[in-house]
Amino acid sequence: MYFDAYRQHPAAKINPSLLWEYDMSHFDFQQMREVVVQRVVERGWPEDWYAALNMYGVEGMKSAIKLLPYLNDKDMNFVSLLFEIPLSEMKCYIKKQSHPKHWNS
Repeated sequence: MYFDAYRQHPAAKINPSLLWEYDMSHFDFQQMREVVVQRVVERGWPEDWYAALNMYGVEGMKSAIKLLPYLNDKDMNFVSLLFEIPLSEMKCYIKKQSHPKHWNS
């Protein structure tokens, strides 16, 4: 896996600017796992990836990614390859397939 060295970074922390609209003094990282994972996937630096992987583990990240309602095509394909998740198991992919675009758009 691309981020295999995450265990070598136990002090890594999620950058609070990724979660700018939340009060970090009362933020529950376990309850808000999908939000954190989505922000890390979309906008995170390696330090954020290390922190999320240390916090949730590889399997926790995989299960959260499968539940995300939206990812752009690039991020969706990246995490699909990175975590070896078939696109057909990802909610964002299924949702995208159920809303086909017009033939002229």
